[in-house]
Amino acid sequence: MILLATGMLQEKIGRKLGIFRFSSYLSSAKRKACRNMAKIVNFYPVGIQTFSNIREGNYLYIDKTKYIVDFREKKMRYIFLSRPRRFGKSLFASTLQAYFEGRKELFEGLAIADYEKDWVKHPVLHFDLSGAKHFDADALNSYLNLQLLPYEELYGKGEGENYPNERLDGIVRRAYKQTGEKVVVIIDEYDAPLLDVVHEKDELKQLRLIMQNFYSPLKKLDPYLEFIFITGITKFSQLSIFSELNNLDNISMFDQYSAICGISKTELTTAMKPDVEALGEALGVSYEECLEELRQYYDGYHFSEHSEDVFNPFSLIRALSGQKIDAYWFSSGTPSYLIKSLQKYHVNVINIEQKSVSVDDFDVSPEQMTSALPLLYQSGYLTIKQYKPFTKSYKLGYPNQEVKIGMLKSLAPNYLSPVSVDNNGLVNEFVELVYEGEIEQAMVRLKAYLSSISNRLSNKNERDFQTVFYLIFNLMGALIKVEEDSAIGRADAVLHLPEAIYVFELKYDGSAEEALKQIDDKGYLIPYSADGKRLYKVGVNYDSTQRTISDWKIKEE
Repeated sequence: MILLATGMLQEKIGRKLGIFRFSSYLSSAKRKACRNMAKIVNFYPVGIQTFSNIREGNYLYIDKTKYIVDFREKKMRYIFLSRPRRFGKSLFASTLQAYFEGRKELFEGLAIADYEKDWVKHPVLHFDLSGAKHFDADALNSYLNLQLLPYEELYGKGEGENYPNERLDGIVRRAYKQTGEKVVVIIDEYDAPLLDVVHEKDELKQLRLIMQNFYSPLKKLDPYLEFIFITGITKFSQLSIFSELNNLDNISMFDQYSAICGISKTELTTAMKPDVEALGEALGVSYEECLEELRQYYDGYHFSEHSEDVFNPFSLIRALSGQKIDAYWFSSGTPSYLIKSLQKYHVNVINIEQKSVSVDDFDVSPEQMTSALPLLYQSGYLTIKQYKPFTKSYKLGYPNQEVKIGMLKSLAPNYLSPVSVDNNGLVNEFVELVYEGEIEQAMVRLKAYLSSISNRLSNKNERDFQTVFYLIFNLMGALIKVEEDSAIGRADAVLHLPEAIYVFELKYDGSAEEALKQIDDKGYLIPYSADGKRLYKVGVNYDSTQRTISDWKIKEE
């Protein structure tokens, strides 16, 4: 489904509204001129996940080596870290590899350069499982064997070592014996082979056993190991995958490591301030305006009770490089395992954001989940919005506009017309009509659209009616500011325009008058009375027999 207005239509809406998307702030000619005048501050590592390539190529690097200092000072040896896809896990793993290989020259000017004096060169075994997707048992075994070959070329292969676990065991022992230094094992994206079969019980069991056997030597190899670092998206049960590694330290939800991956707000406003200034210059806006837009679109990730604000690094780097704020992370692809999870658990678009959950509800192994919530959180589609110490519970929600709009785009065809141009056209036309003050015509257009939705789809009861409106108004959030919650009550939707605010209340088999009365009784307009804008209340009624809007009333305060 296409969400955003494109071409001349997007330019037209954006120039009028001047609210949300920077790509619409300026005409094409002006944007081109701004880009030509914009200064180049840094080389941005788009698609580069190798620490040595970033440092040797003089690309922008945000120093995360203070976390390695922390590990060493605390003598931590077995670490597990869960973070969403494309969030910097592989880069951090690569940084660890370079450090333990003793590549001192790469760390000049970084935090660890002041700490480390010895720079001992350890043998490092770095296994990247990200390429082991959509594999059956035979293919997975072959992949693991190929991962081991380069290290056998370095350290040799023992007689009788046939299976991956036997070969891993032999490699570690020989590496230690030959170098005299303990071995470092880094496992990146450990869960990649398992995620695509997480809903297929038999296949999951088979692949899980293979991975369990592969990791099984690590516990008994403790005398030969200096450090183990394991990353992934999900937290599969340690009993099922790392049955022997009962000393594995899961730092995924520790406050002090909340910004170990991603870009913190502090890092963005200090080390990356010149980059934000340059982006603002390219877009023709101030530094403060640019920072706020970046916050709205890419910020909002929290991984612990008192987490720092974390920005999505994948999208942020691409925005700086392309000098355009857009939906980079979500458009890079929604994993198939997540789509399957949403389908399996019949996720309703309104219910995705939970009011209050305990950590046991969302930070659990995929094998044990009874809803899509754990995968939505661990995959980065939901994040911690608030921690409530009294009940030891969390409020989860979408981290930012990029993710919210992207999720709604993915789920919208279940409720709206499957023809993308219809959905796109409705959103754009409705916004334009409202902006022009033609609210009556906007409602006429919405009525016609609802009447056209196929009987095959949902919208058969009050809940589905609410969902349709929820989707339509939130999809408008890509063009204008739309909110649902007010300080003293909850209106169904509030549309913010440059000179006016529209408060919508919806009824099902009631009347438009009832809807208007509720706006007054609940005081939904009060929070906006000091804005100096014209205030409109819109009461809408949906008739279940007609399967569309039957009447509406619009009143200006």
